Amino acid sequence: VCRSNKSPWVCLTCSSVHCGRYVNGHAKKHYEDAQIPMTNHKKTEKQEKVQHTVCMDCSSYSTYCYRCDDFVVNDTKLGLVQKVREHLQNLENSAFTSDRHRKRKLLENSSLNSKLLKVNGSTTALCATGLRNLGNTCFMNAILQSLSNIQQFCCYFKELPAVELRNGKTAGRRTYHTRSQGDNNVSLVEEFRKTLCALWQGSQTAFSPESLFYVVWKIMPNFRGYQQQDAHEFMRYLLDHLHLELQGGFNGVSRSVILQENSGLSASNKCCINGASTVVTAIFGGILQNEVNCLICGTESRKFDPFLDLSLDIPSQFRNKRTKNQENGPMCTLRDCLRSFTDLEELDETELYMCHKCKKKQKSTKKFWIQKLPKVLCLHLKRFHWTAYLRNKVDTYVEFPLRGLDMKCYLLEPENSGPESCLYDLAAVVVHHGSGVGSGHYTAYATHEGRWFHFNDSTVTLTDEETVVKAKAYILFYVERQAKSGSDKL
Repeated sequence: VCRSNKSPWVCLTCSSVHCGRYVNGHAKKHYEDAQIPMTNHKKTEKQEKVQHTVCMDCSSYSTYCYRCDDFVVNDTKLGLVQKVREHLQNLENSAFTSDRHRKRKLLENSSLNSKLLKVNGSTTALCATGLRNLGNTCFMNAILQSLSNIQQFCCYFKELPAVELRNGKTAGRRTYHTRSQGDNNVSLVEEFRKTLCALWQGSQTAFSPESLFYVVWKIMPNFRGYQQQDAHEFMRYLLDHLHLELQGGFNGVSRSVILQENSGLSASNKCCINGASTVVTAIFGGILQNEVNCLICGTESRKFDPFLDLSLDIPSQFRNKRTKNQENGPMCTLRDCLRSFTDLEELDETELYMCHKCKKKQKSTKKFWIQKLPKVLCLHLKRFHWTAYLRNKVDTYVEFPLRGLDMKCYLLEPENSGPESCLYDLAAVVVHHGSGVGSGHYTAYATHEGRWFHFNDSTVTLTDEETVVKAKAYILFYVERQAKSGSDKL
């Protein structure tokens, strides 16, 4: 109708093609028109049941139901949706292959000029690749782009040998996972590896992570659907499931064996969380000491807790400050949030401590010390808080350093640390734009080979440090500063 070639959606009832949900909405109008009762009273009962409610995106092959007003992953008993996907893919792979190669070369030649940057007087190509938004998947894209710029972590996955999940006719093709398929052919590690390999290759077009997203749906039911999700929650689920899968044998070889062979990590550097160490715990794993003192008898209780990230409260006295330039009192800094996390606090009435000496719950104090710092320190600022019925956002600007975050004063035994072993430099920051956790938009800033980039789904732009430090950070990724010898590499 509108001659648009963006996001074509095909009706799975009558095969007519219209522009999709995010263009001019003619696919929706087609659905609405089909709901108007026909004037012919002689229509059969079979005709009454025909409703044009289900469409397929011809680009990503995801399926959308207008009656449910949501994307769906289930299939018919006969697997008809998967057959349509395979048919569309065969068309794409055969009839249009040569035409697409020709068009792609033209696009590359024409768009290359717009991707050139001047750095120190010389011209270089912008090698960063964006990630397509599959429908409110910016939370996933921001985390993936951040992790792809943590070199120690990313390089491990990119160097893993490829694993073919399918054999025979479908070998080498993209696979689309549905609920009807078994879990035995799903690998989060493999799809994560493929996604990381696709980034930073210098591709002129954005990469579509739908295969990874379908695996996420398969093994993390919390993230099924296309509604906005919490980026921090997704990051924790992702790291936990990568850790679990890496511990198990895969393709006959234990991932922990590969880790020991390739990483060069000593056992003393590993932090074990839920079993054997993996690259996840080796990079992100630290240890907290939780110290609780009974205020009645003075009994002290100590417990060691492994962590992959630290969730920091924004102190209440800063919560009304919304912009960096407001002058109503001192500015909130990352150090304020860290101090609030580690300072001695008295537990309130709802958190009374069971004292083993007093044999009952007593008033007590709590303090956190960091016993072991991780190689990559992930700091999550708690911007979302529940009130009676709503989850509100704390929009306070928190000042954070790009370089030289010193964690020595939060250590349990700072005297055992070297002069530079507690210094961290910022690698990436995830930002939430908007008011609520169920809405808004996520983007990420990350540094790559000395340059800062802004990742906004499929759009990647070069930016500067002044822009980064003004961001209202939600998740910060700090990388341990390497000793000048540089010999101890992962």
